[in-house]
Amino acid sequence: MQIKCIAAALALAFTGSISGAAAAQEIIKIGHVAATSGPSAHLGKEDENGARLAVEDLNAKGYKIDGKAVKFVLMPEDDAGDPKQGTAVAQKLVDARINGIIGHQNSGTSIPASKIYFDAGIPQISASATSPVYTHQGYNTAFRIVANDNKLGGTLGKYAVQKLGAKRIAVIDDRTAYGQGVAGEFIKGSKGAQIVDKQYTTDKSSDFTAILTSIRAKNPDLVFFGGMDAIAGALLRQMKALGIKARFMGGDGICSEALPKLSGGADDIVTCAEAGGILPGERKALDAFVARYKAKYNSDVQIYAPYAYDAVMAMATAMANAKSADPAKYLPFLHKIKYQGITGPISFDKFGDINDGALTLYGYKDGKRVVLEVVK
Repeated sequence: MQIKCIAAALALAFTGSISGAAAAQEIIKIGHVAATSGPSAHLGKEDENGARLAVEDLNAKGYKIDGKAVKFVLMPEDDAGDPKQGTAVAQKLVDARINGIIGHQNSGTSIPASKIYFDAGIPQISASATSPVYTHQGYNTAFRIVANDNKLGGTLGKYAVQKLGAKRIAVIDDRTAYGQGVAGEFIKGSKGAQIVDKQYTTDKSSDFTAILTSIRAKNPDLVFFGGMDAIAGALLRQMKALGIKARFMGGDGICSEALPKLSGGADDIVTCAEAGGILPGERKALDAFVARYKAKYNSDVQIYAPYAYDAVMAMATAMANAKSADPAKYLPFLHKIKYQGITGPISFDKFGDINDGALTLYGYKDGKRVVLEVVK
């Protein structure tokens, strides 16, 4: 009798374990890589937070793929904006068998890492890398949901000449893939003005006395900087100290809410542009996201969080459409995705660039970033 009871108990336990296994949720691993250390750590962490908020939202609403409940897990990594570290963490995530990757944050790390994801067949969506090289290497796994440097830099160049009336322009870049790319496109777009000086720095420099002294001697009416906000802030401080009266312009890398603090209040001469743009009638969803982000993280959205959020949501939508989180199966659906994100409609061209990408031009007033106009 005792033997029969034990057997029955074992049978019940075995049946229960099978039932539990059958009911277990599929785990979908979403990798995320940004520079969460170094000068741009505040932007990298914001990028990560945007992706994390999307994952939490997907799980909260009980997201299903092919009728089955799934659980998304974010796997964040820091590449410190360094290409060597970027490829190392990319390989680490591939080895962990992620289902997709959001990132990297910087063009300089996104470009070399994209080869690793391509070789593994893993879709990659960057919410911030703008170098045209990233999506023009022939890798069908690479996507971005912001306009690239061709549009960003070119639009800023035209705006500088046609709207700001710039005639004598000095250009500085930080020698990163992003900085060089956006500065080069700016020069191409600034037809009608004279480029009176070209200077170079690094993304880790802090003393710009030599290059700014050279620029001051050329008497420009506008200085363009290709780089990120931490360096732009120091440049603005030192321009003011040297008595350089020129306006200052840059791309999305400098166009953050943190710039007034980083520049010590020297931001009133700045015009910048962010890849992406919401027309006044479409702002409701984005404003709601900004409020939620502030409440959750006790910090303001700088630039990238809404785009990282949309990147995760677009990837999840492609998985649902494909009825599979297998990268090989949902990749074709990502290429033909049509998703209405909080940053606007998301679909991709043959290169993986966003179609009809908008740009928002900003200025600063009383320490706050203000919209000048949205252009497409």
